[in-house]
Amino acid sequence: MPRGRYSLHDPHDHTPLGEEHFQCATGPSGWRYVSRTTTPAGDQAGSVDLAVDDLGRPVRLELHTGSWQVRGAALNGVTWVRTDPTGAHADEGTARAHAFTGTSPAFLVATARLLRLTPGSPATRVRLVAFTDPVLAPLTVDQSWALLDSEAHATDNGPLVVDAYQVNALDTGEQHTVHIAGDVVLAAPGIELEQLDSRPSVFP
Repeated sequence: MPRGRYSLHDPHDHTPLGEEHFQCATGPSGWRYVSRTTTPAGDQAGSVDLAVDDLGRPVRLELHTGSWQVRGAALNGVTWVRTDPTGAHADEGTARAHAFTGTSPAFLVATARLLRLTPGSPATRVRLVAFTDPVLAPLTVDQSWALLDSEAHATDNGPLVVDAYQVNALDTGEQHTVHIAGDVVLAAPGIELEQLDSRPSVFP
């Protein structure tokens, strides 16, 4: 069960946004990721709880920030409920999308698992519902993903396979590379892996 810590920063001006302390695990029915986020000062900022099935579809999502929370799942595309802490203001939403995304590295792993790309195959288009910090406002985005390379790196505990993905935002044309090993993001825009207590899990 990988456990560790990511540092998060603005991908454009590198302003520190805080840290995400996580643990995740694969199982016969899918993959689960839980984390808590902190501010640059170390204060609690929120939490992430994402579970996907063995096909990579989101079966449960819970996001919390200081003022908002979201619960969602794959249903008629994807469906979610966004509420304030009191529950007085609840908004339901649904979209013809494949999955969710957001600032957490969990969403990159989940999208890669959903697409299951092979090196050299054409880029695959995917529609996602993004929840933007700090108010978790939903925004539908279109991306294309391509697996550029899958390379094994020697480690003390055997080879570690690292996948390099090229991700394009189809609305802006912005392009970036994401490096993933198993169920851990090694590097991506705005994300740095600072600590990892055990090897990444390998998906079956």
